[in-house]
Amino acid sequence: MKNLKIKILLLAALLAASQLAVAQPKVGIDGFVRNYTGMLYENGDFNMLQNTLNLNFNLMGDKMALKANPMLYLYGIDSLDFRMREIYLDLYFKSVDIRVGKQQIVWGKADGVFITDIVSPLNLTEFLLPDFDEIRIGVYAAKIDYYFGNSTLEAIWKPIYAGNELPPPGSIWYKPPEFPAPPTFDYSKEKIKPSLDNSEFYLKYSLSSSAIDFDIMGAYTWDQTPSMYIEKQIEFDSLGNPILTGLLITPEHHRLWVGGGSFTSTVKSFVIRGEAAYYNGKYFQTADPKAEGALVEKDYIHYVVGLDYGVGDLTLSAQFIQKVIFNYDDYLDEEHYANTMTFLARYEAMRQTLHLELFSYIGLNYGDALIRPTVVYDFSDSFSIKLGANIFVGDERGMFGRYDDNSMIYMKFKYNF
Repeated sequence: MKNLKIKILLLAALLAASQLAVAQPKVGIDGFVRNYTGMLYENGDFNMLQNTLNLNFNLMGDKMALKANPMLYLYGIDSLDFRMREIYLDLYFKSVDIRVGKQQIVWGKADGVFITDIVSPLNLTEFLLPDFDEIRIGVYAAKIDYYFGNSTLEAIWKPIYAGNELPPPGSIWYKPPEFPAPPTFDYSKEKIKPSLDNSEFYLKYSLSSSAIDFDIMGAYTWDQTPSMYIEKQIEFDSLGNPILTGLLITPEHHRLWVGGGSFTSTVKSFVIRGEAAYYNGKYFQTADPKAEGALVEKDYIHYVVGLDYGVGDLTLSAQFIQKVIFNYDDYLDEEHYANTMTFLARYEAMRQTLHLELFSYIGLNYGDALIRPTVVYDFSDSFSIKLGANIFVGDERGMFGRYDDNSMIYMKFKYNF
């Protein structure tokens, strides 16, 4: 209830501020409607019947702007999902911009992977399949950008925690963990109450020049995925032998310190990209019998290096992504080195009205992959049709191979207005 009151007060303040700050405002409305239909390879079932209405309301003045972006999803014929994706107020000064409200914040320079891009959590209810401009969740925050020369200093304060949204039980994307005994869940420690002590803080310095663009970031944040404390419930048989009868599982979020940065540089026809972040305070699941709650704290680094090449209407891109856990031991559930690659090939044809693309994730540890071919044809500036496939292959122990039953073909009709 307290969280809801804070959001209501924030939205009311935005509306009041917009009325005071706008002089001779300009009003803009745009958006799109979209039909998205998907069918599974395995049995021909329709796993996606989604109609979307996206609206953007913009109220623009000389020194301020107000934006609201409601989205309405209709699944099937009777399941509605309304989201106020963004609603924020911008204030413009000589060297400073201020944005307050619910907003999507994008950091980093990697494609299809989130390393320093940690301000906005992710909607993973459909795995990594939604468009990347929709997979991020808007967060209530105050953001200040200070410009000096070719540099920008960006500071963000998030008073209200927002975590990743995961697939619910019953979803084809929900893969329940396996337990050696029946689990009981205690959710009393999972919620993070809004307060100054529980706020999240982010800081980024960016420089843009003719030779290189780079940024350096730091964050004091919450792990968006809760750690699972596991307490064994033991009973003894008539001979005094211990018997595992159940597990008490308590999800709890932990604080993380994150530091990192990213860069891009162009050398002739090649674009070189890199991004890295060091995470301090992460808890990992472990089978070590001495570990309290079956968890152990370890630091890790997550980084990507990429190379892009473009010639004419053809663009090629490749990335190598690695996650390395420090002070590793064999009790951990995760791999010491998690290695992934991405490949992208994009071709524009017919005066850039036909777009051919192949994007793939390759899991190197287990030889699994997600392959995503798409064809988009623009009938006009407003109307387009997209045909695509999401093909999961490989070892079921991998991040992508576990969804081999979910390979699908799909079609999207989209009208922009």
